[in-house]
Amino acid sequence: MNQIVFITGASSGIGAACTKVFAQNGAKLILAARRYEKLQQVVELLSIDSSNVHLIELDVRNRAAVESAISSLPAEWSDIDILINNAGLSRGLDKLHEGAFEDWEEMIDTNIKGLLYMTRYIVPGMVQRARGHVINIGSIAGHQTYPSGNVYCGTKAAVKSISEGLKQDLLGTPVRVTSVDPGMVETEFSEVRFHGDTERAAKVYQGVTPLTPDDVADVIYYCATRPAHVNINEVILMPVDQASATLVNRK
Repeated sequence: MNQIVFITGASSGIGAACTKVFAQNGAKLILAARRYEKLQQVVELLSIDSSNVHLIELDVRNRAAVESAISSLPAEWSDIDILINNAGLSRGLDKLHEGAFEDWEEMIDTNIKGLLYMTRYIVPGMVQRARGHVINIGSIAGHQTYPSGNVYCGTKAAVKSISEGLKQDLLGTPVRVTSVDPGMVETEFSEVRFHGDTERAAKVYQGVTPLTPDDVADVIYYCATRPAHVNINEVILMPVDQASATLVNRK
């Protein structure tokens, strides 16, 4: 795979798993995350050749920072073939009328606006070069709202709509758009949602065999490597122990 892949939220979870699978298949990687030292750890752990990776400390919520990161890419890194909009998070599990404003804003700014900023600054180049693929990481939460999931589910429903809208807007160009929407994946997701409460986070996956980040990255890689005329619009994947956003079989 002689392509340049830009992955946001690459320091952990699905982003780090995508880094692994694309690196193993010879891609050149632009890795972005807020935690620069974690990005360095991922690269060291995977023994990625430094000539094949470009690291950026980036908070996708900051539009000026996104613009600067894209516009200041070295020439040899600027022709991005695949954008994986993976940066995203959930904060809190409160009833809407009891929710924390700062949690809402962090989810909306990261999951929706951050994804929009990345897309807006990268896709014009793809259209110009007549090649490219945008892969958005959605969620089962974008298809099915669950109790106390209100704003998070709303942000992932937005990702679904934005992916569909982008696909329509790019009709007539060779640029592809895919949304990969997982159910339960064991990452830092629940720990972040519960503001670092590891005990509460562990209970989410108790008695269940959830998806792993590698499972999701495998599907993302599959979508990215189809023939140029094939576009996989949307993939919903869940563990066998999960039937819907709320129906989970716990042993």
